[in-house]
Amino acid sequence: MARITRTTKRGLVLLSALTVTGLALAGCSGGAGSAEESGDTLKLWHYESADSAMGKAWNEAIKVFEEETGATVEFEEKSFEQIQKTASQVLDTDAAPDLMEFNKGNATAGFLASTGLITDISDAVDEYGWADKLAPSLQTTAKYSEDGVMGGDAWYGIPNYGEFVGVYYNQDAFEAAGLEIPTTYDEFVSVLDAFVAQGITPLAEAGAEYPLGQLWYQLALSNGDRQFVNDYQLYENPVDWQGDTLTTATTTLKEYVDKGYIASDVSSIKAEDAGVAFINGTAPIFVSGSWWYGRFVNEATGFDWTMTAFPGADLSLGSSGNLWVVPENAANKELAYQFIDITMRPEIQAIIGNNGGVPVAADPADITDEKSAELISTFNGILDQDGLSFYPDWPAPGFYDVIVQELQGLVTGVQDVKTTNANLGEQYDEGTAEFR
Repeated sequence: MARITRTTKRGLVLLSALTVTGLALAGCSGGAGSAEESGDTLKLWHYESADSAMGKAWNEAIKVFEEETGATVEFEEKSFEQIQKTASQVLDTDAAPDLMEFNKGNATAGFLASTGLITDISDAVDEYGWADKLAPSLQTTAKYSEDGVMGGDAWYGIPNYGEFVGVYYNQDAFEAAGLEIPTTYDEFVSVLDAFVAQGITPLAEAGAEYPLGQLWYQLALSNGDRQFVNDYQLYENPVDWQGDTLTTATTTLKEYVDKGYIASDVSSIKAEDAGVAFINGTAPIFVSGSWWYGRFVNEATGFDWTMTAFPGADLSLGSSGNLWVVPENAANKELAYQFIDITMRPEIQAIIGNNGGVPVAADPADITDEKSAELISTFNGILDQDGLSFYPDWPAPGFYDVIVQELQGLVTGVQDVKTTNANLGEQYDEGTAEFR
C-alpha cells in the first residue's frame, strides 16, 4: 500500500539529488511567470492515491475550486519518491508546479525554505486565517527559521490533516486471553507478560524499517517531557544520550526482545510484515501510526479492534501531515492559496475524517463514521494536551538509517545499550551541528 511505503521515509532526509541539486539551483533561475503567460491554470502535484482519505478529499476540492474560480486544475500524479528525488531539480525552473504536497521537517520542507525554493506564505496565512484552525503543535511543522529549523517565525506550508502513533489492540484476542485493554503503562507491561505466558508474542514489530525506531522514541517520550522534545527536535539544549530518558528507552527496548514481547528476528522484519501480522491476527498488539487505520478498517475484518494513545504517556509521536507548499517560482500563487483554503473547509475536512484520515479542522458533527470518530477523538485528545512530539529521525539528515542500523545492532546483541546510545549520539551531534 503506497501510504505505508511512504511512511518508511517519514521525516527522512532529502536524497542526494535534492540536497546537492537544490543547492546548486537555488540562485540560478529567474522569477515566476505571469498569470497571463500560464493562463488560469493551477498546476498541482501530490502523491496521495485516489482511494485514500486525502485523495478523495482533494479530488472534491479540485471540483469545488474549478467551479468557484473558473480556473482549471492541471493535476500531475507523482509518487512520494518522485517528488523527493526530483523536486529541487524543477522548483527553480518554469516547470515548477503552483502547489505541491511536500514532506514536513527540517531536512525536507525546512531545507527548501532555507534555500529559497518555496515561498514564505505568512501573508496568505494571515489573510485566510489558517493559523486559527491549527493547534500549536501542528503549526510547528509548518513554520521555519531562516536556517530551515521548524518552529520558526515564517510560514512555509499548510497541513490539512494530521497523524500520530498509538497502539492498536485486537479486542477478540484480549477477550480470549481474559485480558483488558490497558490504560496505564504498568497495565500494558502486565498484558505483554500475560500473552507471553500463553505462548503468544504480543507485539507486531519491524526492525528493518521505521516501527522499531518509533517504539524506541515512544519509550523515551514516556519517560521524558516537553523540554526533552524541544531539545531533541528544536536544538534548544544539548541532548544527553547517556542520560535517564534515552538510556531507559534503549534499555527497555532491549528488554522487550529479551522477554519475548517482540520476536527475536525483529531486525529483519519490515513494516508491511508487522502490519500484516496484526491484520491476520498473529500479533494482538501493534504500536504504529494512524496511517494504518484506513487499511485496518478494510482488511482487519476478522476481529474487533481499537486504537488508543500509548498508555500512560503524555507525549506521542505525531505531527501535522505533509504540507501544501508553494514553490517560489510558481506562476499562480494566488490560485494556490485559494485551493489551500478550500481544502481547509469543513466539508472537505469531513471527507478526510470519514475515510480514515485525521482532519485538522473538521466539525465533529460532520464525522458520521463511528470508527473514524474514534480515531479523530484520540488524535484530538493528544492535541488537547499538546502531546504531538514529532518523529525520531527528523533532527538530522540521514538519521533514519542510523536509527534503524543502531537498533538492529541492539536487538541482535551485537552491541549494548551504552554503545548504541553513544553511536546514536555521535551521528545526531554531527548531523545537527550546524543548527546548534
